[in-house]
Amino acid sequence: MRILGIDPGLVNMGWGVIVADGSRLRHVANGIIRSRADSLAARLCELHAGLVAVIAAHSPEAAAVEQTFVNKDAVGTLKLGQARGVALLAPAQAGLKVGEYAPNAVKKTVVGVGHAQKGQVEHMVRFQLPGVEIAGPDAADALAIAICHARHLQGRSLRIKVVA
Repeated sequence: MRILGIDPGLVNMGWGVIVADGSRLRHVANGIIRSRADSLAARLCELHAGLVAVIAAHSPEAAAVEQTFVNKDAVGTLKLGQARGVALLAPAQAGLKVGEYAPNAVKKTVVGVGHAQKGQVEHMVRFQLPGVEIAGPDAADALAIAICHARHLQGRSLRIKVVA
């Protein structure tokens, strides 16, 4: 299954595409959609157009997005939520089912510890996707989200087989 992971951001939106074949994972592509527009509406348009292009270029079968955590800056959290809305909308418009994962769940799945540092996440992404060239920290996070989704789908299919 081809999975698109998305790390929402208002200026930099990370994305990563992997293929999950049973327990094996393979890197397809990753990158960062950068928005330089002045207004919020224009930024959201740029992010949406970029994500639509990524979906068209890589034809994922599923997508996953990191959930927003609430921080001390309420205005920043609201703006990030709007970028997250774009991250949910674009794959949904393409007919993809979209998984959502808390940052700690992604870290626990990829690193084994829910409060892992960014460097630890990137290290484990490189370990699980040998030879990957990561476009930046946002792309590393997006690949981690895709890996998390792959592992959750794998676990779900194993439970279904056992029950069935």
